Amino acid sequence: MNKTILIVDDDRDIVTLIAKSLTFEQFQVIPAHLGKEALSVLESNTIDFVVLDINMPDMDGLEVCRSIRATHNVPILFLSARDREMDKIIGLEIGADDYMTKPFSIGELTSRIKAHFRKTDRLYKEWSEVYSTVNGISTSPLILNEETYEAFLRSEKLDLSTKEFQVLAFLESHPGQVLSREQIYDSVWGDSYGDLNTITVHIKNIRKKLAGYDAIKTIWGVGYKFVVGGGEE
Repeated sequence: MNKTILIVDDDRDIVTLIAKSLTFEQFQVIPAHLGKEALSVLESNTIDFVVLDINMPDMDGLEVCRSIRATHNVPILFLSARDREMDKIIGLEIGADDYMTKPFSIGELTSRIKAHFRKTDRLYKEWSEVYSTVNGISTSPLILNEETYEAFLRSEKLDLSTKEFQVLAFLESHPGQVLSREQIYDSVWGDSYGDLNTITVHIKNIRKKLAGYDAIKTIWGVGYKFVVGGGEE
């Protein structure tokens, strides 16, 4: 399925069990046994889904989830021995997308992950139709959904942080219009007096994740503009 799953659990037997099942389903798997290790993996790899234990020795899963949500929009499924309703509520409230309790069914876990990607694929097809012209030709290979904060480029999901998504969405919603760094900062952060270098850093990261899709043009001394299709002018 060309998707990469990060499995985070200090119980190596559980990691091995989940990895075998997901590998059988043609997923790529990256294991991590500590919270800090998981955050390091996320910074150096494109991850499509995270299975995250809560009880870990260095950072608990709740703290790891908060850290992930500060910079990434990747789906997270908590896998935990905590089975109280309040634990589940807290896990979902801080940013998890799903929650399973231990002991768990490896078949159910695998099915939930596969169901997530089937749903994502269906949404992508629906968005593609919305973004199509009357001739049936897509106006752009880049599709953004501002309800779910998910972005796709040529059918591949982009791993954008929340702020990166908002910056890209703001530019994309004003095609061909030159926008200053002040305008972008005010729209995304709601403050005209922040550190404008933040915009430069975010644009650099977005361009890196767009992997050669040259839709964001720098207008030197002014700002940036979005070019539909990423074509050269």
